[in-house]
Amino acid sequence: MSKFFFLAAVLILSASLSKAQTDTVKETKKLDEVVITASKVNLKQSQTGKVIIVISKEEIEKSEAKSLGQLLNEQAGVIIGGALNDAGTNQSIYIRGATSGRVLVLIDGIPVYDPSITDNSFDLNLMPIDGIERIEICKGAQSTLYGSDAIAGVINIITTRTDPQKPLNLKANLAGGSYGTIRGGAQLYGKIADDLVYNVRYNKYKTDGFPMAYDSTGKGHFSNDGYNGDALAASLTWKALSHLQIKGFAEYNRYITNLPAGAFTDAQDYTNTSKNILLGGSATYQLRGTSLHANYQYATYDRQLLEDSVDGQSYYTDHYFGKTQFLELFASSKLGNGFTWLNGADYRFASMNEQSNYGNFNDTSLKQGSVYSSVFYSQKSGFNAELGGRFNANSRYGTNFTYTFNPSFVFNNTWKFYASISSGFKAPTLYELYSSYGDKNLQPETALNYEAGLQYSDKSFSTRATFFYRKIHDGLDFNYVTYLYYNYTEQNADGIEWENKWQITKTFSITANYTFTHINEQTQSHITYDDTTYAYALRIPTHAINASLGWKPVKNLFISISAHYESKRYDLGGYDASFNPLPDVTLKSFVIFNAYGEYYLKSWLKLFADAKNLFNTQFFTIYGYNSIPFMVNAGASISL
Repeated sequence: MSKFFFLAAVLILSASLSKAQTDTVKETKKLDEVVITASKVNLKQSQTGKVIIVISKEEIEKSEAKSLGQLLNEQAGVIIGGALNDAGTNQSIYIRGATSGRVLVLIDGIPVYDPSITDNSFDLNLMPIDGIERIEICKGAQSTLYGSDAIAGVINIITTRTDPQKPLNLKANLAGGSYGTIRGGAQLYGKIADDLVYNVRYNKYKTDGFPMAYDSTGKGHFSNDGYNGDALAASLTWKALSHLQIKGFAEYNRYITNLPAGAFTDAQDYTNTSKNILLGGSATYQLRGTSLHANYQYATYDRQLLEDSVDGQSYYTDHYFGKTQFLELFASSKLGNGFTWLNGADYRFASMNEQSNYGNFNDTSLKQGSVYSSVFYSQKSGFNAELGGRFNANSRYGTNFTYTFNPSFVFNNTWKFYASISSGFKAPTLYELYSSYGDKNLQPETALNYEAGLQYSDKSFSTRATFFYRKIHDGLDFNYVTYLYYNYTEQNADGIEWENKWQITKTFSITANYTFTHINEQTQSHITYDDTTYAYALRIPTHAINASLGWKPVKNLFISISAHYESKRYDLGGYDASFNPLPDVTLKSFVIFNAYGEYYLKSWLKLFADAKNLFNTQFFTIYGYNSIPFMVNAGASISL
């Protein structure tokens, strides 16, 4: 806790220094920003004590040459494993030190996850950044509102444009650059007759890439591992009645990427083809202070690994297919005197199968049903609170309960103190239960999360320091002695996140964040497989810093220089721990610098250029795999 009080003191000093340079304001911009992920309904940041990062449309438009993983990797408390590697690399989401599969991804508020992946995670490679309007990252255990997998937080990717004023709008972009990279897209959207909003987009991303695996000898002449992806989406929103709105949507995402044989090892004709289809709809009905919502989504995930070498010496195929259905009904009612009551229920179905030349995994499924309720209280005095719980029933392990309590207090319209205690859970996946390595008696992984923090915000400066502590019990992991998944791992994580934004002048701005993460993990030894305790989690740095300096010398020109630092971290010393037990290796700390510039020739025509790893620094975030070298991309976008 002493670390938290130290940073709180720094926070207060920073705010005091900034306050001396700015005029007193009656209302703050940062605290009044509207978010939806914290409560499933529109809510001002000042009315919730949850820690939420908002990535705005403006910030996304300044990230046109980045992947979604790279953009998320720049946020406080977030590490995306694979984001700084070749395109098509598996993207693992780590928030506050929690391992992959402990963060729930939402698209427009609806959970997305691939049941054919061992940890149930969603493949970020499927989502083009050009199709995103806004992103909200809500950290801490969020299982009370969002159910399984929300142990460390949720990431809500919002794609819907809700406020077009014209019947026809066009956005398009085209860029190219290093390693044969071509990226482009087009979007048509508009409002017809005041009651019908449509949105159609297509995105393309293709690159020759560089070798995924690191050639430690320098003599292997490893081949480049390319990527070729397409994304098509459409939605239609109809205001059927003055109080009723109905939306339908469809998405198709696909990519194919070349793969290495493993760490330090090249491969010929080894590919991964991944396809995803999302179909569904939603409805909202407003009635005298009550808002009723319904969501439905059907999704399929199709992945095929294929190695068919030209010389005929090697043949391997593994085909995974997953399917999910999600149905949710919830209502939000204003009760008066500052109280709002949220009640809901959801149903989730997931199935998967696997077919390979080594054997088949027959189709099997899971069902989950949940009911949840939360009460929100907000007063003009500045006091706000949330109290809620969820009851979950699973067709395999039975039932469990999660809860949250989240008070906060805003004073002088610029300061906010917040705290929370919340529980979360992760249900065993289909692979962990039913594969040849599965155990049908697995219980859900559970977590308890505490956090507290202080935020200051005025028109030109905002700063926020958050202390967090999380304890995971009955963690789901793999036992390399029995070759079965099991409930054993326990993990304690604590740390500090410090975020800052400062508009120094009309032309200069600075954003910076620092994350300290301390892990204590009890699990199976990576060498002897006996019980042991580690003071780290694999691939999680203790210290991470992101900083960016923005400069707008003239009205139509914007330039930024950014830096990304990660301290040393550890990774498995053997490619496959079950067959190559070696001590964990240390990956050195690194810092890389990036640059971005954009110039508006016309109000509707923008030229942009992006450079990554300016000094061509060699670094590693995954043992045995190359990270990005110096890369440049440039292009143009139009908005009519």
